[in-house]
Amino acid sequence: MSDVIQNSAQSPAATSAVDATPASVEDVRTGMSSEALRQAIEDHLRYTLGRPAALLEPKHYYRALALAVRDRMQQRWMQTTQTYLDLSRKVACYLSAEFLLGPHLGNNLLNLQIEEQARTALGALGQDLDEVLSCEEEPGLGNGGLGRLAACYLDSLATLQRPAIGYGIRYEFGIFDQEIRDGWQLEKTDNWLADGNPWEIAKPELNYRVGWGGHTESYVDERGWYRVRWIPQRSAKGVYYGTPIQGYGVNTCNTLTLWSARAIQSLALEAFNAGEYYRAVDDQVVSETLTKVLYPNDEPEIGKQLRLAQQYFFVSCSLQDILRLLEDFARLPVRELPNRVAIQLNDTHPSIAVAELMRLLVDERDLGWDEAWRITVATLGYTNHTLLPEALETWPLSMFARFLPRHLEIIYEINRRFLDEVRARFPGDEQRAQRMSLISEDGDRSIRMAHLATVGSHAINGVAALHSELLKTTVLKDFYEMWPERFSNKTNGVTPRRFVALANPGLRGLLDEALDPGWLTDLARLSELAPLADDPGLQQRWRAIKRQNKARLSDYVRGHTGIALDPDWLFDIQAKRIHEYKRQHLNVLHIVTAYLRLKRQPDLEIAPRAYIFGGKAAPGYQMAKLIIKLINAVAETINADPDVNDRMRVAFIPNFNVQNAQLIYPAADLSEQISTAGKEASGTGNMKFMMNGALTIGTLDGANVEMREQVGAENFFLFGLTVEEVHRVLNQGYRPSSFIAKNDELAAVLELIGGGRFAPGDTGLFAPLIANLTDRDPFLVIADYADYLHAQQQVNTSWQSTEAWTRKSILNTAHSGKFSSDRAIAEYCDDIWNIAPVTISA
Repeated sequence: MSDVIQNSAQSPAATSAVDATPASVEDVRTGMSSEALRQAIEDHLRYTLGRPAALLEPKHYYRALALAVRDRMQQRWMQTTQTYLDLSRKVACYLSAEFLLGPHLGNNLLNLQIEEQARTALGALGQDLDEVLSCEEEPGLGNGGLGRLAACYLDSLATLQRPAIGYGIRYEFGIFDQEIRDGWQLEKTDNWLADGNPWEIAKPELNYRVGWGGHTESYVDERGWYRVRWIPQRSAKGVYYGTPIQGYGVNTCNTLTLWSARAIQSLALEAFNAGEYYRAVDDQVVSETLTKVLYPNDEPEIGKQLRLAQQYFFVSCSLQDILRLLEDFARLPVRELPNRVAIQLNDTHPSIAVAELMRLLVDERDLGWDEAWRITVATLGYTNHTLLPEALETWPLSMFARFLPRHLEIIYEINRRFLDEVRARFPGDEQRAQRMSLISEDGDRSIRMAHLATVGSHAINGVAALHSELLKTTVLKDFYEMWPERFSNKTNGVTPRRFVALANPGLRGLLDEALDPGWLTDLARLSELAPLADDPGLQQRWRAIKRQNKARLSDYVRGHTGIALDPDWLFDIQAKRIHEYKRQHLNVLHIVTAYLRLKRQPDLEIAPRAYIFGGKAAPGYQMAKLIIKLINAVAETINADPDVNDRMRVAFIPNFNVQNAQLIYPAADLSEQISTAGKEASGTGNMKFMMNGALTIGTLDGANVEMREQVGAENFFLFGLTVEEVHRVLNQGYRPSSFIAKNDELAAVLELIGGGRFAPGDTGLFAPLIANLTDRDPFLVIADYADYLHAQQQVNTSWQSTEAWTRKSILNTAHSGKFSSDRAIAEYCDDIWNIAPVTISA
């Protein structure tokens, strides 16, 4: 029967392998050998997908292999869940509006340690593993660093065998797929679920009702206590979708729980029978809109409403599920919640959890306010990810009252009691009380969600040493002065499994030989490379691996943009969300400066360099989209100019995501981390570049500070104003025009851009960007320009010495161990959550 699914193009050797004696029934589901995998793939092609041989394509082999791998995770997954429930272990519940997971298959093969078995099994079926891996559609469940951090933390929790559940939203459509057309970003629908998702398991019977709107009614219960009943205007149900999160080299397989919105009643039959077809499905359409798309554009009022509804929806479903696990499965009273569950709020998006948990405890479980508040604060922790005012979410009071009337009442009561405490601690300081209030009275009254999360959590942390200090002295200063014991730092980290072992197999092989494979779960062992950094043999292999990675990225860039890049050039890469504070336009000013210098001095000594960008701009963020246009316009001019294109080229990689990031990070020689000091909370892309041996050019911002401390100042290209200097410059009345007047080269660069050199004579195209820089320059691009160019000259000089550069590259990897997500998540577990390891039996 094997000929039913056998590809007609298979070789005789492949045919022979396919006809081999099949593995046992048990092995087909759980066996880890290549033969068991081959049989499992065949079975899924035949019985699950039902594909005849003539119609088989690599994407079908992807799905069959994915299902076969999920089978091998299934027993571990069930055993892990059962162990946690049976032993009533304390579990971390990580609430995040985003989980930027990346493709599952390669990561799961790595963590199960069956990569070679899968390659052999597919080879026996005439398929190539790399081609099959490329068929996977990346889950559209996240946008940037926040969601990727959450994914790294899930990987580390499972690898460290810490009981954990991730909770989020099953977005039907991702934020968008980015196309570049005529240099402009074009947003296309990210229909990542079009062909289904083989990794998730839906349990429609596991669902929770979530309401919004309506009104509240007060009453007195049988004990004479004042109570409130919420009568929602509309309701939807959240349906459970579970995804297994397999740890590396262990049996632990934790769960990511995602909620999908469904109507309570899909079809209003009376309306349908009466011919009112649209009204008949109205409830379904409105309900399912909740989880339709990731982070709608929240500029218009309707976008804000949907975003608020999304956040409340997933938080309510998650908290209801957590209480069900505690009460129905662990058979524990709700008062045990802080002893059995640690709930972490990943930024302000889940901060409505403070009010919702109070509602569930007070309104639905009849606890007194004081006891419910004790449980809430002891259970919740809050991670702040930003110092930018626009990212510290606030909701208009009128909108909040309309959508969540009961929660507004609860927030008012929390605020009343909290402000009483503030006034008792700081008598007579009414300005402090106004600053700390959960309700902003400035202009249109609004709810400050970061304040709510801070007041309702027993632990608040920043995500880099500098960021955590700035939290204490700026946006949360008053709260730190009131509760200093609640604040700590947990510097972010990234998983070396995906971003080194999977993304950079050449480096993984070298590290396995030089150190032994144990480095992958103990990244501190990378420090053992440092004494070997001058070894000629190691340096030669290091350069060969780096060049191979650059050639791989060059092929990708040529295939997706048509731009040819030389792998022997310096690869200078800035890949991250496009935002003014991340200052991609500062990078462009340097590129245009280099271009002008070469045009004026054709014999100028300059290191040949490929300038590579990647990143998405928010759909409503016009300045960021104009920066993308400028990058592509400069690229078009430079790449077509024979006077310079033999020494510099520029490329913008469209649709930056986890999949192509795994090509980008290993190929970088130079990592651009050039945000305005004090604006980047931490950064995680900077860590991924560093682990893969890139040198960093950067400001003293976010985790750059700690990276420089780890690797040494001599192996980091530092420039720019410090946080203190930024504040001083701004407070003194910053005038970018004064800097421009003193720098003829900068003036010439701005004139070239503004004069239409990169816009076929259209002097108006980049006028808003130039005006923003010359008139306001809110992120001090102009102020840092000269120092940035000086640092870039140091890069140019350093690149001339191949051995010295290679040594610096090796040392960057060697000193990157601190930035493992394993270290970060162990700190959360030990310092905040009190989550101990639990070994799962095979």
